[in-house]
Amino acid sequence: MSLEAAALGPVRKGLEFLGELWLLLIDALRRLPTAPFEWRETIGQMAFIGVASLPIVMLTSFFSGSVIALYLTEFLHRYGATGFIGGTVGLTVTREMGPVLAGITVAARCGSSMASQIGSMAVTEQIDALKMLSVHPTKFLVVPRLVACVTMMPILGLASVYAASTGGYLVTQSRGVAGSIFLDSYKQYTDLHDLWSGLIKTPVFGVIIALVACQQGLKTRNGAVGVGRATTNAVVIGIVLVYLADFVIASLQY
Repeated sequence: MSLEAAALGPVRKGLEFLGELWLLLIDALRRLPTAPFEWRETIGQMAFIGVASLPIVMLTSFFSGSVIALYLTEFLHRYGATGFIGGTVGLTVTREMGPVLAGITVAARCGSSMASQIGSMAVTEQIDALKMLSVHPTKFLVVPRLVACVTMMPILGLASVYAASTGGYLVTQSRGVAGSIFLDSYKQYTDLHDLWSGLIKTPVFGVIIALVACQQGLKTRNGAVGVGRATTNAVVIGIVLVYLADFVIASLQY
């Protein structure tokens, strides 16, 4: 293999991967309004992605907000700027930490599950059976997961913001800062625009998580080894693309 081929190989694979995601998205959007709509599968995925993920999202966000508040309290108290603690925590969790934590948690928990489920169907020829029954895999497998992710991610993002803010509030109180100072600062420096700036990212995260997981699952080969590889790839690629999308959206916003 020449040096040029070795250098261009990863670039070619990356472009092929992005092309597959784009084609899968176009196919899913084209089949979304066509009958019949898989209501039962969609509601089941919404329960799995939204309701079942809510505890872990809130728990992770609560302790993340607590840690941020812990460091900020020690740092700002040293310089007599405790009045900025609430605002700093508020801006951090509403614009960035809440939505991103929700995204990476869903990518890890649900993206892996979706990839392994579809991958297992692929290696056991269940997807071929669906085609024999005139059921398109995109319509039955991809569309419900895509709709569920896009629908539930804003709710999980909002729950993440609430949990992180609560954790920050409780920690600042335990470190000797009055709750009224934290809340006044939070209200002064944080408004609905900051909240919407963060939550608007969550549907994009949902699209990324669902597409990556389904794409990795549908292309699974080589039995159990392939299922494990697809599951790992879905989590790793999903989380990386969530961070990349967060950076791009934040750059466009500011």
